[in-house]
Order: sequence, then structure tokens, then C-alpha cells
Amino acid sequence: MRTLVHLSDLHFGRVDPALLAPLAALVEHLEPDVVVVSGDLTQRARSHEFQAARAFLDSLPGPQIVVPGNHDVPLYDVLGRFLTPLRKYRRYVTDELWPEYVDDRIAVLGVNTARSLTFKDGRVNDEQIAQLRARLELLPEALVKIVVTHHPFDLPAHFHRDELVGRAPLAMAMFADCGVDLLLAGHLHASHAGNSAARYKIGGYAALMVQAGTATSTRGRGESNSFNVLRVAAGHIKVERYSWQEDGAVFAKVSSESFERGGAVWTSMRPLL
Repeated sequence: MRTLVHLSDLHFGRVDPALLAPLAALVEHLEPDVVVVSGDLTQRARSHEFQAARAFLDSLPGPQIVVPGNHDVPLYDVLGRFLTPLRKYRRYVTDELWPEYVDDRIAVLGVNTARSLTFKDGRVNDEQIAQLRARLELLPEALVKIVVTHHPFDLPAHFHRDELVGRAPLAMAMFADCGVDLLLAGHLHASHAGNSAARYKIGGYAALMVQAGTATSTRGRGESNSFNVLRVAAGHIKVERYSWQEDGAVFAKVSSESFERGGAVWTSMRPLL
């Protein structure tokens, strides 16, 4: 089994500083095999925000798979937005826009969905889909295959479909061909776990899709700060959600749901909590 900690939407520049030390301590205690950060490390892609995000990442264990979000592209620096949109991200966070972690049980592949031409939406393009297919096809079939993006491929029931990543159906068809098991995303500041069967009618295939809320931002949108812990084994994944408890000033586990795979279809089991 592998343990993944899934953080998202840190938004340095608009963080609650009281959360940072307890979060880092708990992540260290959980002893993850991989820490995933699915975008929006900053609020306005300013240098001091990236520096603070870098310092926080340095307080967490590795290895880490980090992808950018739309807030990591400059909003008010118009020239920077269109000419060098991820210059500061690549300077302070990572120069790797195709991050990858592979061992003998799992493969975690990151994809950049942030774009200059839109303020908040994201997309994957044909070149990215082709390159990701090539990466996936090199992996042993037995591995649990995980793809990380900022923008989601599926949504909780109360969100509008405009929040989906652009070209999602094309990417999902490729994921089905390559046997992708798990999709991790953020962007919505809302926690969610479920499979892709309702939105994507692909015979004999349904990926598990997991959204993380915002781990540290003051922009909670009605949900407490939270993050996910995933216990991943062949044919079985448990998704645990940890939420900030104001009274105790700690993150505590508030829910746990298990999913199992039959063929290429992931389905939910009875909630454990």
C-alpha cells in the first residue's frame, strides 16, 4: 500500500498562518510516500508569495508532485501573463512542468492545465494528451496510475460544467485506453470523491476522481480548510478527509470512504465514518 497526501489551493498571499505549522507537522506524522499539491500555490503569482510557498513546501516531506494553477499565472502583469506566464512558478517552485513519481506500486503524473488566455479556466491540449499517453503507455500494467491536474475532470453535483477542464472528454478517452485509475484535482475549494461513470459514458471504464479543498487559504467558500489522505493499493483506494478544527487548532480526520476496482471500473463501498 502507498500513502498519498493531497493538498491543494494553498493561495499564499491569502493564507491563515495559524494552519501552517499544524499542517506541516501532521503531514510529517502521516509519513506519506508522495505529497501531491494540485495547484494555486499563490494568490496573485507575486514573488514574495512564491517564496512563502517554497518555504512551506520545504517544510513538507518528499517526494513531491506539484502542478501549477490558474492563480500561479500573473493577473495584473499583462506582459508576464502572456509572454512568461509561469516564470516565477518555475523559478521558485519547480522547473518541471511534467512531474512524475513511479515506484513498483504506483505512478503519479502531473499535468499543467493553467493558461494565459483565461482568468480561471484551464484546459489540456492535443499535444499534452499525446505526451501523457506516451508516458502512460511506458508504465507496467500492474501499477495504479494517477494523474494530477489543477482543474477537475468531474464535479460535485452543485457545480456548473463550465468548471471542468477544457477538452476533458478527449483526455478521458485516452485515460480509458491507458487504464488511468485515479484523477486528483483542486480549483473548486470543495472536497469530493466519486467515479466518472455518470459524466463520461465509456463502456467498461470509470476512473476514481478526488477533489481536495483548500488546505490553507482564507477563501474557504463555505468549507473548512481541508486536505486528503489516500491509501492506495491494487484494486482498493481509501480516501480520508482531514478538516481544520478551530476549537482544538488541529486538523482532524472527519470522513473516510473506500473504493474498489472491478475490471476498469472504480466504485464506492459503504462509508467507514
